[in-house]
Amino acid sequence: MNEKLNHLIETLEPSTISEERKGILNELVEFIQSKKDKNLPVNLNFICTHNSRRSHLSQIWAQTMAYKFNITEVFCYSGGTEATAMFPVVGDTLVKQGFQINKISNEKNPVYAVKYAEDRHPIVCFSKTFDADFNPKNSFAAVMTCSHADENCPFIAGAEQRIPVRYDDPKAYDNTPLQLEKYEERSLQIATEMKYVFSKIKS
Repeated sequence: MNEKLNHLIETLEPSTISEERKGILNELVEFIQSKKDKNLPVNLNFICTHNSRRSHLSQIWAQTMAYKFNITEVFCYSGGTEATAMFPVVGDTLVKQGFQINKISNEKNPVYAVKYAEDRHPIVCFSKTFDADFNPKNSFAAVMTCSHADENCPFIAGAEQRIPVRYDDPKAYDNTPLQLEKYEERSLQIATEMKYVFSKIKS
C-alpha cells in the first residue's frame, strides 16, 4: 500500500466512533461476516442520490480497508438514483490523503482510476445509477449513504440487504472557505468507520 496512505490509516482511531454509530455500522459488519463464514464473495453497492461524493468516498475507503485487513473477495461498487459526475474535490481530497488517481476520460462524466496499492487493480470510478450494468444485479448489500437516496429508493432490486449508513453531504460547503476542510473531514470520517467495519471481520 502507498506509504502515505498506510500511515494515514494507522492514525485513524475507531475508538472515537460513538456507540450509537457503531450500532449502525455493526449491521454492515454482520453482512460481511455472514458472507465470509459461507466462503461467498462480498458485494457492497454504496448508494447516494448523485453518485458524486459520499458514495464514491465510501466505495473507495471500503475497498481500501478490505485490502488493509486482508479480507479477500470483497467487491465495492457505487451508484446513484441518477448519474452526474464524480465531484473533482473528492479526487483532490483523496490524492492529498495518499491515493493515486488518473483521469482516464474527459467527457462530462469522467472515468477515474483510483490506486491504493501496487499489487491491486485500481478502483474504477465514475457516476452511474445504482442499477447500471457496471454494478451487481443480485447478491449484494445496498449501503445507503445519504438520507435522500434512502428515503426515495424504497426498493433496490437484487439487494439481499439494505443498510443505511448515512453521512452529511460536504456539498453544503461548496464554494465556501470551508470547502476543502469539510471534504477532508468527511473523507476521514468514512475512512475511520470503514476501518472499524473491516477490523471486526474474522477471516
